[in-house]
Amino acid sequence: MHGYLCLTARILDRVFHGRREGGEPEWPPSPLRAFQALTRAAAAGHGLADGARATLNWLQTQSPPVIVAPIAVTGTGCVLSVPNNAMDVVAKAWCRGNYSNKGDASPSTHRAMKRVRATWFLDGDAVHYLWPLPDPVDEDTRNHVDALSGVARSIVALGWGIDMAVGHAEIVTQAQSEVLPGERWLPGNGDGGSALRVPVTGTLNALVDRHRRFVSRLGPDGFAPPPPLSAYRIVSYRRAIDPAIRPFAAFSLLNPDADGFRPFDTVRKGLTVAGMMRDVTRRAAVAAGWPAEESNAMILGHSKSGNDPVGPRRFAYIPLPSIEWRGSGRSRTAGAVRRVLVTTYAEDFAEEVAWATRRLAGRELIDEKTGEIMAVLSPLHAKDRGVLGYLGPSSLWTTVTPVVLPGYDDPAHLRRRLKRGVDAEEQKRLLARLNGRIDGLLRKAIVQAGYSRELADNAGIDWRAGGFTPGVDLASRYGVPDHLKRYSRLHVKVAWRDHAGRPVKVGGPVCIGGGRFYGLGLFAPMDGERT
Repeated sequence: MHGYLCLTARILDRVFHGRREGGEPEWPPSPLRAFQALTRAAAAGHGLADGARATLNWLQTQSPPVIVAPIAVTGTGCVLSVPNNAMDVVAKAWCRGNYSNKGDASPSTHRAMKRVRATWFLDGDAVHYLWPLPDPVDEDTRNHVDALSGVARSIVALGWGIDMAVGHAEIVTQAQSEVLPGERWLPGNGDGGSALRVPVTGTLNALVDRHRRFVSRLGPDGFAPPPPLSAYRIVSYRRAIDPAIRPFAAFSLLNPDADGFRPFDTVRKGLTVAGMMRDVTRRAAVAAGWPAEESNAMILGHSKSGNDPVGPRRFAYIPLPSIEWRGSGRSRTAGAVRRVLVTTYAEDFAEEVAWATRRLAGRELIDEKTGEIMAVLSPLHAKDRGVLGYLGPSSLWTTVTPVVLPGYDDPAHLRRRLKRGVDAEEQKRLLARLNGRIDGLLRKAIVQAGYSRELADNAGIDWRAGGFTPGVDLASRYGVPDHLKRYSRLHVKVAWRDHAGRPVKVGGPVCIGGGRFYGLGLFAPMDGERT
């Protein structure tokens, strides 16, 4: 990608009053607000010229922009007494000769109490909107950007009229966009985040029509208020450090006669449970008539050639060790597997996970070698206590199954050199290199699991061979698939942080590393950090 069209609005008082649907405070300022500000600036004085209209028509067809905005907080607000636009009622009373300054004849009768909640910037004053541009930038696109650059200089406000702003627009490179100060907000289709209005084809015409109706609202037939703007769509925005909410299907593992839980040892049988879940999902897909190619990719994780990576659009099968409270001190302990999740690391796989919820209920887990029925799947509510123990949100998480590193942690054979004996300085240097390699692989695993680079880079990470939670065994003792046995396994503790070092609460399930599709690298929120 060559770069972005970057529209910058610097809000002079570093306070924003805009509200979204339902009257709730809006943050960050929506792309529709930026589009409205540009439309107003382009139409100032003599109305929309043909060139400006063509440019705005082009902008409304672009994909939703990335938004970079200051960190902000919303205040408790205050209440203002304001007119409620009913002076036509007062005028009619006066026309009838009623000058009593009471009832309909009094303007004070028609005042309303309006609650105002401002959003205050904690750092910076600029909101940046980044629309991706083609590579290379064609002549028509460059002409539109040049036109928008001129229009942006005439922006006077973003949001309410009191939210005075200064605008600027230009093309920036990928590298330049990455160093813009502020929090990065990404558009998506998932749930959660901030629901913001975005222009669509027809938004410009709707704005022009609404303005026409506004200026002619007072006519011979009385007051005709303009209808609210409806030509836009809602897009869910989330911060780059906020992971997308992952859909999942939860099941308990019952005995074949369904008279109670069927527990499985996490260390020796966790991988077996994941394998049986993959098999039962395949059988359900065959019964539902899934094409073989689709089933192989989404359920088994096999590509056409058998060598190419499938990508995140596939099921992950995560056995859940029970989080129990044992002993006189009631310490938090990881126990046997009694539940299992079917989830995904893709953002556009919710329908398939919902299918698994319906199709896997009541199905049997079968031992591949003996053909014996090992357990029956019983659907669980998302608020089941054993499931909630893996959902957080929390800023501090530790593994209950080890992370399989996504690569060799010692390609330079540093451990061999350490075993041969080196002086203290050389030992310190080699250990630093080895730790740096492991740290880099763990951050790579975080990104591969669908978390942002910003979240991965700022996380505080600790690791060791033994677990951080009672009941967790040595990392090397857990079963792993054959193709992952050559990679190291480690127990990991992650403290999620933003770029300023502030804790970031992340929701689960959290599972990273080479074995994440089989439940290896599964984390649980630490006691005291859950909310």
